[in-house]
Amino acid sequence: APNDAPNDAPNDAPNAAPTQPGNALDAYSVVMKFGGSSVADATRMREVATIVLQFPDEMPIVVLSAMGKTTNNLLLAGELAMKCDDADEVSALEPVIAIRKLHVETMDALHVDDATRAEVLKLLNKMEQVCTGVALMQECTGRTRATLVSFGERMSTRIFASYVRSMGLNSKQYDAFDQLGFVTTDEFENGNVLPATYDNVRKALTLDTGGSASVAVVTGFLGRGEKTGAIATLGRGGSDLTATVIGAALKLPEVYVWKDVDGVLSADPREVQGTVAMAFLSFQEATELAYFGAQVLHPQSMRPAMDSANLCVRVKNSYNVRAPGTLIGHTRPGGDTDWLLTSIVRKKNVTMLDIVSTRMLGQYGFLAKVFNIMDKAGISVDCVATSEVSVSLTLDPAKVWSRDLQKEELDALVDEFENAGIARVQVSTGHSLISLIGNVQRNNEIMERGFKALGEASVTVKMISQGASKTNISLLVGDDQGSAAVNAIHREFFPFQYGEIIPSGSRDEDE
Repeated sequence: APNDAPNDAPNDAPNAAPTQPGNALDAYSVVMKFGGSSVADATRMREVATIVLQFPDEMPIVVLSAMGKTTNNLLLAGELAMKCDDADEVSALEPVIAIRKLHVETMDALHVDDATRAEVLKLLNKMEQVCTGVALMQECTGRTRATLVSFGERMSTRIFASYVRSMGLNSKQYDAFDQLGFVTTDEFENGNVLPATYDNVRKALTLDTGGSASVAVVTGFLGRGEKTGAIATLGRGGSDLTATVIGAALKLPEVYVWKDVDGVLSADPREVQGTVAMAFLSFQEATELAYFGAQVLHPQSMRPAMDSANLCVRVKNSYNVRAPGTLIGHTRPGGDTDWLLTSIVRKKNVTMLDIVSTRMLGQYGFLAKVFNIMDKAGISVDCVATSEVSVSLTLDPAKVWSRDLQKEELDALVDEFENAGIARVQVSTGHSLISLIGNVQRNNEIMERGFKALGEASVTVKMISQGASKTNISLLVGDDQGSAAVNAIHREFFPFQYGEIIPSGSRDEDE
């Protein structure tokens, strides 16, 4: 990467150079993570720089995803390259042209320095060479796909660091898999971060004594395989994971994850009017929310924070910088007693199996046989409700497939149960699973008020499952009543004004 000294300020840089963030500090103080939509083009990159500069008392490490749809385009380029015969055909592929155009136009708009431009153009050429290799070999392995995808983050971070330097500020770009020493298992498309990473990161991001403040810009989503030395991606939530690993390694108090909402909301705003942002979530609640389909952080990406003594994750709104956002942390401010319900999540298109034992009551091993059959079919079970002679299961196609469960697969499953003489099975599709994430120590109150609201809305509940997790109650209703159910429960528990932060008056101490 080019050195972190400022370039000559170009025409579009501010006349008076802004203050270097964290000038009074001798160490990095916060990690800020921005996703692909936040750095989708030159305009959005300028906005990210503006956000970073609004925290002059923090010395930030900025973790970036690839620009906009670049990751998808890179994967598509790899796929289409298998139908090409030579380098010329690869260069003419639509996703390849789109990637080159986006990055060149962004560099032009942000007036990046010559060294960065040369680096990014070299990466673009390398990306095309990898695609040509795919065309010649007629295969695109997991290892190749991981290498291909890595070009997105490697280019976005170089461009952004150069833009920050153009403002007259110090900024240095780091490849996480290289200078920061992110070591992973050799699963190229879903690498697990290994313990050695934490020490490597701490050493790489500890500033020299007397060194000047700098904005570190780091590639999200990437590591290097321990044995192969090849680039590996960190799977779903990979950029968030990069941010929390760095936060844990440097023992920082908070990681900011920037999104386009005021934090974690009480329900899906596309379905429910009057959603409110939560001031606080426990890691367990956040994990349950993510598991049931809410757009929070992927559970894997929260693990480094959960395992650390004090690292918290703050979800903030890039369009409302001063809003405190949602703090995902270890201890609820004010204790657990006053809190009732955190969030309501609806998962659509759920399938239910009602399995009735054909054997005598109390037969041991019944559930073991049921789950063995599910295991063989490779189908993930979501919620379970049992009685002496029957068990009801909801199936979650999203965990295994990006498509719906096929009717043939369900028929085969039913045959397997009935042929084994274990049980009679009834299959019903088209359900919604509504999960109430909250204080299950007050579950009597939650159930009473929830069912009152559902009764008033004439919603029929077909199944109930409450885990011992103390955070989640799940209700199964028909898809046609799903939206009415979520809205009825939300009105009962959140009779607040839109945009109100709960509990009201909660603010960051420094804001």
